[in-house]
Order: sequence, then C-alpha cells, then structure tokens
Amino acid sequence: MRYEPISSELFIRNRARFTAQMKPNALAVFNSNDVYPIGADSTMPFQQDRNIYYLSGVDQEESILVLFPDAIKEKHREILFLKETNAHIAVWEGAKIDEKAALEKAGISTVYWLKDFTRIFDILMSQSENVYINTNEHYRALHTTETREARFNKWLVGNYPAHQVAKSNPILQGLRSVKDPLEIETLQKACDITEKAFRRILKYTKPGVWEYQLEAEIMHEFLMQKSHGFAYTPIIASGKNATVLHYTENKEQCQDGELILFDVGAEYAHYASDMSRTIPVNGKFTDRQKQIYKAVNRVKKEASQLLTPKTNWDQYHVEVGKMMTSELLGLKLLDQTDIQNEDPRWPAYKKYFMHGTSHHIGLDTHDYGLLHEPMQANQVFTVEPGIYIPNENIGIRLEDDLVIQESGGPFNLMRNIPIEIEEIEDLMHS
Repeated sequence: MRYEPISSELFIRNRARFTAQMKPNALAVFNSNDVYPIGADSTMPFQQDRNIYYLSGVDQEESILVLFPDAIKEKHREILFLKETNAHIAVWEGAKIDEKAALEKAGISTVYWLKDFTRIFDILMSQSENVYINTNEHYRALHTTETREARFNKWLVGNYPAHQVAKSNPILQGLRSVKDPLEIETLQKACDITEKAFRRILKYTKPGVWEYQLEAEIMHEFLMQKSHGFAYTPIIASGKNATVLHYTENKEQCQDGELILFDVGAEYAHYASDMSRTIPVNGKFTDRQKQIYKAVNRVKKEASQLLTPKTNWDQYHVEVGKMMTSELLGLKLLDQTDIQNEDPRWPAYKKYFMHGTSHHIGLDTHDYGLLHEPMQANQVFTVEPGIYIPNENIGIRLEDDLVIQESGGPFNLMRNIPIEIEEIEDLMHS
C-alpha cells in the first residue's frame, strides 16, 4: 500500500460496533475479493472488498475474517485467515501480512494460514447456532459476476445446513453510513488531494487541450499524493459532452468558448472523494454561462443547508426540486404552463436536471446507507445539482462532499476547492 496506514483503533471500534448487533452464539464471515483475470496471465489490479477492509484494515487478497464473540476460546473471537507467506512469495510478490502485521493493522492477534481454514472453521461452527454471511445489497448493485464471497456463501450453506443464516448487510448499512472521526479524517485527505489536482488543471486548461490530457494531469497529481488514482471512472466532458451524464470517453478536443465539466475524485486508503466543477476552456465565462452557473451554485448552497439530522431523504429531494424549478423559471427554460402540466412522477424540472442531488460517500463512491431512515450526524453526503441544455451545448454540475453535524449546518470537506466564478477566472488567468 502507498497510503499512510489508518490506526488500528478504527478497525477495533468497527468490529465492536458490528459484533454488538449480532445475535447470541453467532459468528460472521467476510472474504476478500477475487483477483479478476483479463487474459493470458494478466489480471486486473486487486481491489479489496470494502466490508472486510472496514472491519480489519486488511488490504490483501485471499483473506478471511471470522468474528465469533461467544466463542469458547477467547482467541477465537476474532480470527484472520491469511495467505501463507514464505521467502519465495516475498521475492516474487513482496512480503504478505503475517501475525505481527495483522496485529498492527487490524488489532487482531489470532492468525491462521488459509490451509487450516476448514479444520478450524468446523470447530467454530460446531460451537455456534447462527452464521452471518456477507452480501451486497446496495440499491445500485449489479450482480452479473459471481464473487468470491458469493461462492463461499454457497459452500457454507451447503455444508452447514442446520445453522440459521443471517445477513451482515443490514448491520453494515447502518454502521458504514455513520463515519468514525478517523474515517472523516481520511475522507478529508482524499478531498485535499482532489483539490490539488483541480488547482493543477486550472493552470493547464486552454483552447485546444484534449480531455484525456486533462485526465492525465489529474492522475499525475493523484499519484504524487499517494492516492491509487480515481475513486471512480472520471468524467471530463467539454461542450456538448457535458450534457451526457455519464460521458467517460474523455477523447475530444476542448474548444474556445466551451465549458468543461469535471466529475472526478481521488481515492485515499480506499476512501472516496467525489467532486464536480465546471470551468470555461478559455478562462472566461460568457454571460449566459454565468447565468446558468450561478443558478446551479445557488441550488447547491441551499440544498447543502438541508443536510441536517432527522432530514427525510425523499422530502429532501422534493425540496431541492422546488429550488431547481424556481431557478429554471428564472432562466426561462420552463414556464408556468410546464409546471401546471407536469407529471408528478417526473416533474418538469427533470428535463434539465434528471439525476439525484445526493448520495452517501465513504469507502464506496456510492456508499452504504439506509435511505428510509432519517439523516444522522457524521453521515457524509454529496450535493451535486446540475443543469443540462443540449441545444446550447451547456452542461453545468457542481458537487461537494459534506459531513452532517449535530448543529450549525454541514461541514464541507471541499470548502477549499475553488467554486466561485471570480476565483476560477482569476486562477485560470494568473
């Protein structure tokens, strides 16, 4: 890993929070992700399963975490099963996690090699009645590929049919959505790296530059700051490309008079940042561009103030819709007839602002969170309104990451990233 290690205190607290919600005489199992093949002997870079990382800090393939708070032997209440390391592996792949490293990273003192898993797991299962399996139940999840965890769950249910099976996911959805102070510190690092990259491209952008060149400049800064890179596939969309919500080809040349929409964020220690900014290619907004930009920025500022404890998710989006409707009327993009004839299931403002305003952010860009529950302090949300006008070749989105606080309004983790028109123009011309 190239990032600075997070204190094991975070992972110790996370496990304590999780096991406190387990049923009596139950154990829970978490597996690392697969290393996915590309072809021949090539593989994709390894990405750790976020749940095992959240509970252990272990960032290594073929790892298994078992939590059994009621185990007869105290040493079996928290166990890491790890890929066995040796001198040969150390030469070819680098040293793997051993007992000492597991204690330092995770605060877990019991480590076994994977070859001993079945034998020890049989003993643990004979002492338990319930078993928690790890499943992905995010509302945006795609299940087109069978994961290592899914294969393990099939094996577990088939080999231990007398156990009661429970799901870890509902517990983790609640826990992961409310951030520990150490998590917020790490998210701030990711946002600070994103800030450095944005300031870099403000100096670099000019007519004739290519979108992929801007992507390269951003990646350069991310890597220089110990990030693994982009937290998600970057969007660098100039001109009409900015009206395509998930444009990711980043292949066009940026023309004088156009805007460029950036939707990018650095990852740091697996924690994601998510920023959107829109800037003029030539460093100067036109009057029309300013008019629309200011409207989006007003909605962002007003929507941000709604991120308070006990706010209802659905009602929040209704209120943001009212804000955007007012701005679109002011821009003459909508009129009262449009409002009177709108379909309540797809309000008139959705013609120009068709996506949601916010999502949880944390270990995943679209992080876990129970949307039917009121918002809570220390949850972290994006706020990202936009206006998209294809026939004017204008797409403007502005996005920050904010921490809900008990009082006093949200805390903006991207407060230092330029967003006001005057500051952007000054920096681009300095």
